[in-house]
Amino acid sequence: MTICYIGIGSNLGDRHKNIGKAIQSLGSTKGIILKRTSSIYETEPMGGVPQGKFLNGVLEIETDIRPKELLGVLNAIEESLGRKRTVKNGPRTMDLDILYYGDEIIAEDNLVVPHPKIEQREFVLKGLRELKRAE
Repeated sequence: MTICYIGIGSNLGDRHKNIGKAIQSLGSTKGIILKRTSSIYETEPMGGVPQGKFLNGVLEIETDIRPKELLGVLNAIEESLGRKRTVKNGPRTMDLDILYYGDEIIAEDNLVVPHPKIEQREFVLKGLRELKRAE
């Protein structure tokens, strides 16, 4: 089993409800154990089109699902919650990103781990610090 950190965010619809449903879906997925959840922070959108504020956090999971398959699981959860990929960096009901997958470094067309924008996102760093302190 591998420890992974997942970024979670929502800025459309009932943001709290969307995040709760995504966490519940992730935690009930075979091969995934939800370990901990950071606080949820309200944040300004970064880049892209004008849009509403996000709720963001970080999840710690333990999984035996390989990275590409995990990405598929995350994308399916996003879609089940109404995510439409129409505008790059546009508003979304759910956004789930693999931040870290153990110590692995992955550089593929549709998957880069560690997530390349971690250092630019204070809400991710804040959530990661919170989870690391709680260890």
